[in-house]
Amino acid sequence: MTPLGKLYLIPTTLGEMNHEEVLPQTIKRSIDFIDYYIVENEKTARKFIKQVQPEKKQPDLKLFALNKHTEAKEHLDFIKPLLEGKNVGLMSEAGCPGVADPGAVIVKLAHEKGIQVVPLVGPSSILLAIMASGMNGQSFTFNGYLPIDKTEKKQTIKGLEKLSFEKNQSQLFIETPYRNNKLLEDILQTLQPNTLLCVACDITLPTEYIKTFPVNQWKKQKVDLHNRPTIFIIHKMY
Repeated sequence: MTPLGKLYLIPTTLGEMNHEEVLPQTIKRSIDFIDYYIVENEKTARKFIKQVQPEKKQPDLKLFALNKHTEAKEHLDFIKPLLEGKNVGLMSEAGCPGVADPGAVIVKLAHEKGIQVVPLVGPSSILLAIMASGMNGQSFTFNGYLPIDKTEKKQTIKGLEKLSFEKNQSQLFIETPYRNNKLLEDILQTLQPNTLLCVACDITLPTEYIKTFPVNQWKKQKVDLHNRPTIFIIHKMY
């Protein structure tokens, strides 16, 4: 019986920067012996692999695209190399696979098939943001994207503020980068003046910006978040 391959969860950088500044050598060593990859975008994945391991022969790479256009029935095809004894790398578009990332469905399937999952060390914007926020790193929730409808969005923000107060739990969420400035405006209009807000933007990049202030102090700040990857965290101040 052919031994099963291993699924390696390969972190990427959080933006355009030198990978050697944020990724350990284990990433390079893993890419060196893996030819099969499950990725969100083939073009950017190939570019990343070339940057990390320039000697890797691109024609030898076999990439499967996992994104919003992928049908569930394709997932079994993606893990077929694993069942045939070949190692496969799973990569996110930014940061750690499986965390706020579609790759989680492949990891779940791997466990169901008895395939070993190997998570590699790399930057997670969610963890780095909560680390730098000064908020509750022992109890926090990542809520993903908020509703687009303005009324629903404000109701959700108020609900998260209430949760943070009742559970002493920090609440994290994100927005499509081009809507960041509008979301910040909605947050400042909705939260209580003394509620803490952390804005963690361009994490690990040269333009990194991470600040935590009460809402009434944020109203005096000027920051442009347009098209900059940002994590927002709120926590009710006692």
